[in-house]
Amino acid sequence: MTSGSAADIPGPWTHRTVSANGVQLHVAEAGPESGPLVLLLHGFPGFWWSWRHQLPALAAAGYRVAAADLRGYGDSDRPPRGYDLWTLAGDAAGLVRSLGAREAAVVGHGWGGAVAWTLATLRPGVVSRVGAVAAPHPRALRAAVRRRPRGPALRLALSLQPPRLPERRTRRDDGVWVAEMLRAGAGADWAAAPEFAEVADQHRAAMLLPRVPHTAIEGFRWSVRSQFRPDGARYAAAMDRRVTVPVLQIHGDDDPWVPDRVARTSARWCDAGHRHRALGGVGHFPHQEAPQHVTDALLDFLDG
Repeated sequence: MTSGSAADIPGPWTHRTVSANGVQLHVAEAGPESGPLVLLLHGFPGFWWSWRHQLPALAAAGYRVAAADLRGYGDSDRPPRGYDLWTLAGDAAGLVRSLGAREAAVVGHGWGGAVAWTLATLRPGVVSRVGAVAAPHPRALRAAVRRRPRGPALRLALSLQPPRLPERRTRRDDGVWVAEMLRAGAGADWAAAPEFAEVADQHRAAMLLPRVPHTAIEGFRWSVRSQFRPDGARYAAAMDRRVTVPVLQIHGDDDPWVPDRVARTSARWCDAGHRHRALGGVGHFPHQEAPQHVTDALLDFLDG
């Protein structure tokens, strides 16, 4: 596992810390500085390294790629507040500008995909394209949860609501719950692959960094608790606007938490083109389970 820092993992990238929206965010960068910016946002339980396959491949195609640790994860700041999607979208917008770009193609997985959708809706001038990996539009997911309130996505979110208990579960036995969660969300082939143990170890180590078990879970607490507060109603109303940039969705047919049919309904909120790519035998982590398919789809979308 990693030692004391999520930036310890070597590879064809460089690490630095960038100031954005009042916090310090860690990014791993690759590619020419003059290339169009692609911002990669990880999901839960993850960190920048989950994009290890796409970083060098997109860079080799001429893009400037930055894989960020979200607020509360990895080597980014872990303040006590700011884990709502309004603030996280502000972090991403500030990151684009701090990296010296006017706009970026923003690709997000899971929770990072929710940030990408939010950014494109609320700050459209910062986003040129959206890639959503295992990440339905927040309004599509909200509608699906209301239709099927006992579905797996809500059950997972509800399991993270109690105070302190999810943090203790995350830390217990050197983070074994993180590995169990990855396996539960993965397609059968990836869960049985030789690389899975190393991937699980890296994710466990990143999730066990100081305070990360708490700050990483706070976003899920906000997503549920805000449904009963005015800020949740304001967010839902704000997100009922159409995205005005092209969107690519990539989804695994075997995603146990979010069915592909839910992801497809996101097209309703897309006004400038919507592509959907379903991957057979793939679970909730397409960019790690089928990295070449995801990379090829992203390159075709970005080049278009």
